[in-house]
Amino acid sequence: MFLKTDTLYLRALESSDLEFLYALENSVSVWRVSNTVTPFSREVIALYLEQAALDIYTTKQLRLVICTPDHKPIGTIDLFDFDPLHRRAGIGIIILPPYQRQNFASQALALLLNYCLEHLLLHQVYCSVATDNAASLRLFQKHDFRVVGKRQQWLKTSTGWLDVWEFQKIFINPD
Repeated sequence: MFLKTDTLYLRALESSDLEFLYALENSVSVWRVSNTVTPFSREVIALYLEQAALDIYTTKQLRLVICTPDHKPIGTIDLFDFDPLHRRAGIGIIILPPYQRQNFASQALALLLNYCLEHLLLHQVYCSVATDNAASLRLFQKHDFRVVGKRQQWLKTSTGWLDVWEFQKIFINPD
């Protein structure tokens, strides 16, 4: 397995992930970062799992499950808006709260970035991070993402509006 460190590995979605994804997608704590405001049914998630088995060039997205060595799923890391012509994709990551601040996100991101560069031959990746999400801001800056803009009052919350930083990482390669 090439998407692996000593403390985690990334794997493709499996049909057995239905309950894990159902709980993750219906956790109100992640709705803000996933632009969701309504729950998902098990049926909708089962349909998504069927489609997720298709190739990234077909679906234009890839979701990988982040697992501990004992095969416990602890989060997901996604490529979305995959554009093979312009060789770019967006990145999103969610780590379950009990596993946050243990370096899992950083390791998973490093593995995914290597996959993007070495296997998908991407030129760049990007992400959007709310200005109050200090952990994600540090994570992407640690991996050499650069701020390329700020969207003002981009996210509506129960307490007001939040700005969002736009990050981009351009891979240095010979072409």
